[in-house]
Amino acid sequence: MKKRMGQLLILLAIIAVFVAFKASGLGHYFTLEELKNQEASLHQYYEAHPAGFIGAYLGIYILSTALSLPGATVLTLAGGALFGFWLGTLLVSFASTMGATGAFLVSRILLRDFVQKKFGEKLSTINQGVSREGAFYLFTLRLVPVFPFFLINLVMGLTPIRTLTFFFVSQIGMLAGTAAYVNAGTQLSHLESLRGILSPGLLVSFAVIGLLPLISKQIIALAKARKIYRHHPRPEKFDYNVLVIGGGSAGLVTGYIAAAVKAKVLLIEGDKMGGDCLNTGCVPSKAFIRSAKIFSYFKRASEFGLNSTAPVLDFAEVTRRVQRVIQKVEPHDSVDRYQKLGVDCVQGRAKILSPFAVSVNGQTITARNLVIATGASPVIPSIPGLDKIKYFTSENIWELQTLPKRLIVLGGGPIGCELTQAFARFGSQVTQVEMGPRIMSREDEDVSELITEKFKNDGVSVLTSHRAKSVESENGKKILVCEQDGKEVRIEFDEILVALGRKARVKGFGLEELGVEIAKNGTIAHDEFLRTNFPNIYVCGDVAGPYQFTHVAAHQAWYAAVNALFSPFKKFKADYRVIPWATFTDPEVARVGINEQEAKEKKIDYQVSKYSLDDLDRAIAEEEDHGFIKVLTVPGKDKILGVTIVGAHGGDIIGEYVSAMKYGLGMNKILGTIHIYPTLAEANKYVAGVWKKQNAPQNLLRYVEKFHHWRRV
Repeated sequence: MKKRMGQLLILLAIIAVFVAFKASGLGHYFTLEELKNQEASLHQYYEAHPAGFIGAYLGIYILSTALSLPGATVLTLAGGALFGFWLGTLLVSFASTMGATGAFLVSRILLRDFVQKKFGEKLSTINQGVSREGAFYLFTLRLVPVFPFFLINLVMGLTPIRTLTFFFVSQIGMLAGTAAYVNAGTQLSHLESLRGILSPGLLVSFAVIGLLPLISKQIIALAKARKIYRHHPRPEKFDYNVLVIGGGSAGLVTGYIAAAVKAKVLLIEGDKMGGDCLNTGCVPSKAFIRSAKIFSYFKRASEFGLNSTAPVLDFAEVTRRVQRVIQKVEPHDSVDRYQKLGVDCVQGRAKILSPFAVSVNGQTITARNLVIATGASPVIPSIPGLDKIKYFTSENIWELQTLPKRLIVLGGGPIGCELTQAFARFGSQVTQVEMGPRIMSREDEDVSELITEKFKNDGVSVLTSHRAKSVESENGKKILVCEQDGKEVRIEFDEILVALGRKARVKGFGLEELGVEIAKNGTIAHDEFLRTNFPNIYVCGDVAGPYQFTHVAAHQAWYAAVNALFSPFKKFKADYRVIPWATFTDPEVARVGINEQEAKEKKIDYQVSKYSLDDLDRAIAEEEDHGFIKVLTVPGKDKILGVTIVGAHGGDIIGEYVSAMKYGLGMNKILGTIHIYPTLAEANKYVAGVWKKQNAPQNLLRYVEKFHHWRRV
């Protein structure tokens, strides 16, 4: 409330000054002609009262600049005419910087919160750029007087740049332009118009000066590169254009793209081609989940009007089927296929010797650029006693040949939830232990509640707010000891699955020895072009973050490959604006963009349109009438901010929204698109109808109602 009152007072004061300025006709005095007419009398007053005159001059200059009043150019000329070049430059430089900072603060106080709240998502990239290099951008703009300084003041006030940074950078950056104007003021009697100050030649000179920071940035980058490469001699020639370490999704796509543009590329994989996704992640888990779902359908036979005759589970055959699926997909990621595509493939453990050389199988290979795509591995918590037993992760759970009678799943994230439900459907007595207050914590609460209820219906014991403290063995029994609200909870189990997320693989292949920087979150530090601190070493996939999805790894791989091959001539910033993902529980949870939880955290205004799938004909026909589609839009507009789908085939249905957000299509376009009846995708049209109803023009409809009434009488 106090902040609002302060903003209102400042706004009223500014309006009052503007009104007074216009009403008094003071604008007449801020012209070149009037300055030339009054030059003699101003000189006399200055000689009679030097201190007072300078103080008044500074006050007027600072106030007019802070409030973005017209006349700053004339005041600058006056500084040169009245005080001479050196003193005039000093006074004008100080006053203009103080005034600019005042305008900056006025913009920040009155407008920044509103602008960031209204356009926060659009401005996020700009905010990040300003946070990193705001001083550089501001300095470049200040050197070129073609950009209106008052506009720079107001716009920079909307960004996260620090006030002191703004002040000092403005002081230095405006100095050249200030000196030029003050110097023109010393020749006031010869000056015919304001346009004469900046001749085309002078503007070109300023433009060249403005390019200096860009040139300097390149020089600094070259100097840094020279410094970082000083102990690593560059080979006279290279064996390859690109050498990729890691044969998972990111590495395979990098190799494919490089070969497609006729570069010579080598791919090194230390284990199995296809990486985690093919061998231990996406492919086996989805095959496993599918078998569990089919098994659950037998149990639900009566829902479909069939006699309930459940099949006999052969768990070993289920795991053999998982391996058959892997083998069927394997050729897509095989050495043979990629060799035919033009990618040289080597099986072996890579060791980075230098930014340009890698050792594998006793051979040293050189490359102009390296791409690190080593993926991630399961996080193993330091729980006392866990290392004393055999525990499972998403990597080795597929070794199981016998269904565990009692299974504990540590973790309520996507991997934990998917496997929790699958094992429960096969008949395991599953206890899911989550430290947080709810499972699927990245999703909205209504999503977590629905999935939790579904798990309980499948026989899962969901224990939230339980912290695993230790693993104990008593009389041949394995026990997980947890703490919940200060009380000890002991859970017996036969097997335990650790599903607490994944950490980037950054050790064991030379990164530390070389000095490649590691970020605080454990991934390899990189810039927006996916470059590490070594400009010729790139990174993509799970080892890079920020998203650990196979489709994002492939997406990043394009940028890594193209930037590695064509930089510095052309490079592209990785684009993360529209990233979809899904958790393959039943029902599936799919999302793109922000949800309500994130919108509240980021203080983004939103409108919710929600459609329940229990109303959808196809869902009813398939006994899958549970879940919902929730769309967040800009209030009063059809622009989509984010979508969450909880329902059968949610990961497929959401594709329409991914395309819509990518190409700027709104809810009106989805509503106007014909959807096949009866399909699950038809729900997208219905939720668009919910949005339309919420945003119907009520005033217009009242007039339309009267129009129809008139036509009846």
